[in-house]
Amino acid sequence: MPRRTLAVDDDHDVLATLRRTRFAPPDPSARLVGETYWRATRTPDGPATLAIAATPGSVEAESWGEGADWALERLPGLIGALDEPPSWESLPEPLRSLEKRVGGVRVPRTASLFEALVPTVLAQKVTGKEAKLGYLELARALAEPAPGPGPADLILPPGPERIARMGYEDFHRFGIERKRAIVLLELARRHRRVEEATEMTLDAARQRLLAFRGIGPWTVEHVAFVALGDPDAVTPGDYNLPSYVAWNMVRERTADDARMFELLEPYRGQRGRIVLWLQIGGRKPPRRGPRSPIRNFKRY
Repeated sequence: MPRRTLAVDDDHDVLATLRRTRFAPPDPSARLVGETYWRATRTPDGPATLAIAATPGSVEAESWGEGADWALERLPGLIGALDEPPSWESLPEPLRSLEKRVGGVRVPRTASLFEALVPTVLAQKVTGKEAKLGYLELARALAEPAPGPGPADLILPPGPERIARMGYEDFHRFGIERKRAIVLLELARRHRRVEEATEMTLDAARQRLLAFRGIGPWTVEHVAFVALGDPDAVTPGDYNLPSYVAWNMVRERTADDARMFELLEPYRGQRGRIVLWLQIGGRKPPRRGPRSPIRNFKRY
């Protein structure tokens, strides 16, 4: 049972940073129990479970499983300790207030691209509820218990070997249509090429991911933030994000990608961090239209 202790800045909000690494509650591979964050993951050496406890200025972690050493070695990136927030000379409101409130949340780097890609691909072109249900059903169907003494219902995230043996028709019972299923199958069958991108520069990693069928800028920027630790990553083509950014920054009710990136341009290099602050501490703009319908692909 290897252990590791890390010193962190007193204002570093470790638990809030770790929450950014999970798909959505209830993520069956991550659980906060008291003040301990449990995370099950797959590594090149095998499965691993991390138990991470944080206090001001310090992080204590234990790990179990064949991949325990690998997971602990990458603990600094996971908790955001490798992230170096800039020293802002001046910030306009509301960003100045947000920095004071949520600036301790850092940009994580899980170094696990396939794990980040599975739920992200399932979120392509569907509502959040559809994406969550599809991922939960897939994860539970392929469930393997996480190693160690963690919560009894903690399971490993879907593994590429299991997914690669499926046919696209097998995804239908999870409400996942053929298009997204084929993308997942290709990623699973070439997962080693996917994971190689974690050792590349950010530009090279983006190009590697974009070479896969069905992977576009929206998907790449999403995983670049959480898996590669890029503080400048902002997802284009998101249905809600531009208006969310515009409403919180300048009180404009609606916006498109061009307007969002115009507002974020002064913070180039840290645009993803600014969006992170807004997502944690901001407010949704007033709704002025019908909600997107929830589709059930199991019926088709």
